[in-house]
This record gives sequence, C-alpha cells and structure tokens, in this order.
Amino acid sequence: MDLGISGKRALVCASSKGLGRGCAEALAEAGVNLVLNARGADALEATAAEIRETYGVEVTTVAADISTAEGQAKVLEVAGQIDILVNNAGGPPPGMWTDWNRDDFIAALDANMLAPIAMMKALMPAMMDRGWGRVVNITSQSVKAPIAQLGLSNSARTGLTGYVAGTARQVASRGVTINNLLPGIHATDRAEALDGNVVKAKGISMEEARAQRAATIPAGRYGTRAEFGQACAFLCSVHAGFIVGQNLLLDGGATNATI
Repeated sequence: MDLGISGKRALVCASSKGLGRGCAEALAEAGVNLVLNARGADALEATAAEIRETYGVEVTTVAADISTAEGQAKVLEVAGQIDILVNNAGGPPPGMWTDWNRDDFIAALDANMLAPIAMMKALMPAMMDRGWGRVVNITSQSVKAPIAQLGLSNSARTGLTGYVAGTARQVASRGVTINNLLPGIHATDRAEALDGNVVKAKGISMEEARAQRAATIPAGRYGTRAEFGQACAFLCSVHAGFIVGQNLLLDGGATNATI
C-alpha cells in the first residue's frame, strides 16, 4: 500500500533503538525524511547511518534528552518544518506503590506526559496552518489495564491519554490527527530489563522468564519493532485522516478486555 507520505518530514523521539526505531524505519520505508532523537549519540548515529543506507531518505540526528526543556529546545531548533511527530520516551522504573516519592512521579510526568505535550504544542500550530499533520504517541497497554508494578507509567501515560482525548478533537478539523499506540511486550531493551527483574526475583533463567511472559500473551510471543513500526506508519498515512483520538493496542491480545 502506498501510504501517500513520501517526501514528508517526521520527528521521531527516542528512536535509536526499540519501538522508536521501528517507527523510524517504517516511515523511512514509506519515503519519509527523518529527524531522529535519542540521548545516546553513538547509537543514534549508527541507526541513522543504517536507515540512510537502507532507505535512501534524509536523516538528521539530534542527541538530547527529550524529557527536559533544554533537550526539547535543542530538538526543535534543528527539526524545522515537521509534518509527522512520533512522541516516545523510555518508561520509568518498575516497583511497588511504597517505593515512589514525589520526585519519582515528577520524573515520570516529565518524560511520559509533559514532554509529549510540549512537543505537540510546539509543532501542531504549523501543521494546522498547512492543513495536514500526524501525531502518534507511544504510550502503553497499561492505560487500558493498569500494571501494578508499573504505577509510575500507569499514572503518567494515562494523564497523556486524557490530554490527547480532548486535544485531538480540537485540531482534527484542521487536518491534524493525534492517536496513541499502546504496546504490550515487544522484543526490546525494555522487555529485557523487565525480564531481568523476574530473573532476580524468582531465581530463574532469562529463557524461563521470557517463556513465562510469552505464555501470558494469546499470540504466544513478543511483538517485534517492525510490526509496531508499520502500525505507526499507517496512522501517519493519508489513509488515516478519519482516525482521531484513538488508542490502538499492540499487545498480542494480552489485555483481556471487550472494548
């Protein structure tokens, strides 16, 4: 399918690895020029070089912490005109409700709620003026069904979801759509870290921890960054203009809900 976005320019945050990289690769395959952001310069440059070589699109890199005001300003200074914004940031650490204090919640909000809001506020007015734009926020399956040990993520990402629900309906008439992708477990560094915690807690091998988690997923496996990226690319396409303010689960059926 021709997504109709060849020649557009996308900013993909936290895109040197994992799901952000999957989105960047899928957009590049569709002919979209990219601005890639991540904190680690080495991994970011390696990813950019591979995407340039594979897809032949323009790739600009900005090494910065998107969760900070300084990082956001640095990215926006370089980004220029952006047609597609993919908001993403690493999730906060797991734990128990007794573990977290105010500073922990502020850090989670900065990374997973306030940073995406700041980027939308900065970039959507120009999209609206041009009459076309796409915003995809990578959140979590936990906004549909909370995950007890991920309380910081539950809180921050659910807050972002509420913001998007109202905002998306205010900008849709100007040709700008905002939607959220809700990943379950995918084969990324985040899954590796979560499985590592299970290994330590239960005294089992990494293979056993992965097998146990995969058994809780109806699809029987972890997702891949490639299939996640393709879902993102479709939401960014010309075919998705009537999809507004939605939350799309990509969790292999793990969230047991009717709607």
